[in-house]
Amino acid sequence: MIEPRSVPLRNGWQWLVDGFGLFRRNMMGWVVLVMVLFLIGLALGLIPLLGQLLFYLFSPVFLAGVMEGCSALQRGEELELAHLFAGFRKNTIPLVTLGGIYLVGQILTLGLMLLVGGDAIYRIFFQAADEREIAETMKAIDQMTLPVLLGLALSLPLMMALWFSPLLVIFQDARPAPAMLTSLRACLKNMPAFLLYGVAIFVAALAAIIPFGLGLLILVPTIFGSIYACYLDVFAVKSG
Repeated sequence: MIEPRSVPLRNGWQWLVDGFGLFRRNMMGWVVLVMVLFLIGLALGLIPLLGQLLFYLFSPVFLAGVMEGCSALQRGEELELAHLFAGFRKNTIPLVTLGGIYLVGQILTLGLMLLVGGDAIYRIFFQAADEREIAETMKAIDQMTLPVLLGLALSLPLMMALWFSPLLVIFQDARPAPAMLTSLRACLKNMPAFLLYGVAIFVAALAAIIPFGLGLLILVPTIFGSIYACYLDVFAVKSG
């Protein structure tokens, strides 16, 4: 497996620029692909509990398929709807395993948050507003600080471990555990660039939701493309 490298801070912005470049190569193809992906997510959301489980399990599979589409665009080929399902034809089990690991990690994180601040979480999210007193609400919010910090401390490394791992599985035939460790190491090596990248996405998201959210039809494909550009850059992979 190719080892990740450290890249300059400015590359965090360039990933987003390159992602937009991939979007411009086939704008209608991207819009169709993203809409189909949205409808799949919506359909899964209509299935109580099972739909959420399937969403977590198959998210890396769909992401890997989108990355195959990005690779095709980079080679000068057309983006096709079939690319969305490429992960179901190659390395499916390792990709689903990544989804399972992420699901278990999120459940454990939520469990620890509830264990540490269960009473406060219940009062904030489940108690009716008219049953709350201002003093109790403020106290509950104050008690949420530790659970939220704990959740962030556990979720962030998990997200970093999952950032590159579907790409490493689909493009480098990596196994789930080594892929996650390599992804985590790659993110830690490039924290400044990722911070700039995150800020750029946040600003772009604010702009995207202003015109009735229609800007998301541009931003979401751009983000997908930027993930692929980030992978090419950090792992020094030749495009195409």
